[in-house]
Amino acid sequence: MSSGVVLVVLGGFLIGGAWSIWKADHDTKGRTGPQVGFAVLLLVAALLATVAGVLRLV
Repeated sequence: MSSGVVLVVLGGFLIGGAWSIWKADHDTKGRTGPQVGFAVLLLVAALLATVAGVLRLV
């Protein structure tokens, strides 16, 4: 398995983690600041991993 495929799969897992954190909000308070920050951080890491994987495959 090439490193490009591994990076694309890793990006998919990170996108799933970002989505999971984004959906886990408190009933009355909504999303907290650190929760939003960590979800955005995971999303950026996922996008970087996915783009790097696609570029490795090309």
